[in-house]
Amino acid sequence: MNNKPITAVIVGYGHRSVVYADYSLSHPERLKIVGVADPDEKRRLAAAKRYGFSQEFCFENAEDLAKRDKFADAVINGTMDHQHFETAVPLLEKGYDMLLEKPFSVSKEEMKALTEVINRNKNKVMICHVLRYAPFYREIRKKLISGEIGDILNIQTTEHVSYHHLSTSYVRGKWANSDKCKTSMLLAKSCHDIDIMMWMMQPVLPVSVSSVGSIFQFKPENAPENAGTRCTKDCPLVDTCRYSSKKMYLEHPDAWTFYVWAALEHKKNITDEDRLNEFKNGSNYDRCIYKCDNNVVDHQSVLINFSNGATGTHNMTGGTAKSMRRIHIVGTKGEIYGELDDGKFTVSKINTDEESYYTDEIVDVSVADDSHGGGDEALVEDFITYIQTGEQSISCTAIENSIAGHLTVFTADESRENGGEIRQLDFSEYIK
Repeated sequence: MNNKPITAVIVGYGHRSVVYADYSLSHPERLKIVGVADPDEKRRLAAAKRYGFSQEFCFENAEDLAKRDKFADAVINGTMDHQHFETAVPLLEKGYDMLLEKPFSVSKEEMKALTEVINRNKNKVMICHVLRYAPFYREIRKKLISGEIGDILNIQTTEHVSYHHLSTSYVRGKWANSDKCKTSMLLAKSCHDIDIMMWMMQPVLPVSVSSVGSIFQFKPENAPENAGTRCTKDCPLVDTCRYSSKKMYLEHPDAWTFYVWAALEHKKNITDEDRLNEFKNGSNYDRCIYKCDNNVVDHQSVLINFSNGATGTHNMTGGTAKSMRRIHIVGTKGEIYGELDDGKFTVSKINTDEESYYTDEIVDVSVADDSHGGGDEALVEDFITYIQTGEQSISCTAIENSIAGHLTVFTADESRENGGEIRQLDFSEYIK
């Protein structure tokens, strides 16, 4: 193994990129950040200062970076969803390996084109499906591989998106309107869960999918009587509505700082007056939650049929009291079930020697790190090892391992848009 640190350039200096790139600060012997590409000059300068490289290695965009001779091993691509394809291709053609934020494409056409580029250039590309690296899911996968519960009959995954997260990110925020962000709710939020299901079923592939969902809560006809259009400007319910921007963001200013107060990030000491002025200046986060331009669903159910006859279901429900992810896998010899945030899962096996006819084993894999169940740092560590050795770990999210989840999501949304009709999946164009 090469003992030198992997060198990487950040493309899109946002929240997720910082999470991954900061691995270099705690493990400089493994990773070194040597450049950045971002249209915002302040962010470029902040990255250069944080990671210690000169302005010579600051670029406005991926195209400008691609014009330079290759000077790093890899790229950490944390751009917005709809920019992943256009920013990835020129740098992959240049020969960079890449840690690419999910989803790696926003359409079947992009997915096909991107995989063709990667296959031609033989790049090592990993997708940021960080939940595979959470000990909770990784240990469940090990139990399945060992055969402890036999052959899988059914997988059920559930994701509850809290009212706070749903309203901030998917009604008022960046992923509210698929015409603008180019991603659906299922692709932007639950592609993690669908990916987990596909991973648990490997190497068995899905053959058909059906899905239904809609906007149930946040639409104009559900707005309270006399509600205004902007919470702090013209709404008499600003002090009582649970979705009031005053209650959610002004009274709790540290919540969702990197979304709601992003425009103020250049200020050293942000005051309450600064935040109120930001709302007065037209911030999207001050809009009435019922009168936004959101068009992504707030709940959706997916039914999947696999090639061996097994089935899977995923239910995404937004607007819940708290965020939660659950999984329940039923096999021919037993079951595995648990909740990610608990950090524990139960292995329940059929046992006719017991009076209860089953035996339970509780597996505790809880971690102090709450960043995707402890998966963020482990993903970066595995990416470095993958580049250095070419070896894929049990969790590896190499792009060829991530195609099944993406194609399932794209096809599920086609089904939802057509009344839930059953749609077939064809992998022949994507997996050679």
